[in-house]
Amino acid sequence: MTDLTLQIADLGASLFQRRLTHGRTGNISARAGDGFLITPTGGSLGDVSPGGLSLVSLVGEHLEGPRPSKEAFLHAALYRARPDAGAVVHLHSTHAVAVSCLDGLNPDDVLPPLTAYYVMRVGRLPLLPYHAPGDPALGPIAERAARTAHALLLANHGPVVAGPDLASAADAVEELEETARLWLLLRDRPIRPVRRVT
Repeated sequence: MTDLTLQIADLGASLFQRRLTHGRTGNISARAGDGFLITPTGGSLGDVSPGGLSLVSLVGEHLEGPRPSKEAFLHAALYRARPDAGAVVHLHSTHAVAVSCLDGLNPDDVLPPLTAYYVMRVGRLPLLPYHAPGDPALGPIAERAARTAHALLLANHGPVVAGPDLASAADAVEELEETARLWLLLRDRPIRPVRRVT
């Protein structure tokens, strides 16, 4: 488990240093046995200690370590919905959050498929209705949505992405952020989306 804790700490530092999340926002988790390790509440992803992670069950029960992120229930929901998920990353990345604040979005699929990598790493991106951070009422909504999409955008909040491992989840959330940035840059211009293969 030590290797996994180091991977979480390294990923948190990398995401923070590259300004993909800021201050004390965002959280990272990785499946561990019958539960998952998650970054603690009130901490910065730029300063995650490998020994300072929380262990939480798949029903959201705090088992060990410091108090977990108040959004641990959201991670638990994605793990339950996606048995193949090995990691979940939730960020407050600037461009994805900006998109999540716009009116008139398609709640079934927020962003157009602008690049092949977006199609491969993200696919479909449902928009979930606004809930205050830490509101457990979002849990069942996220769990239902995650059964058919591994990436979700929380309205006025940010992206949450599940992947088979930490690297895959990070790749997907970074691709989501870059596509949000591209879409905002191109928004008033005609675009030529990539055709999705079904």
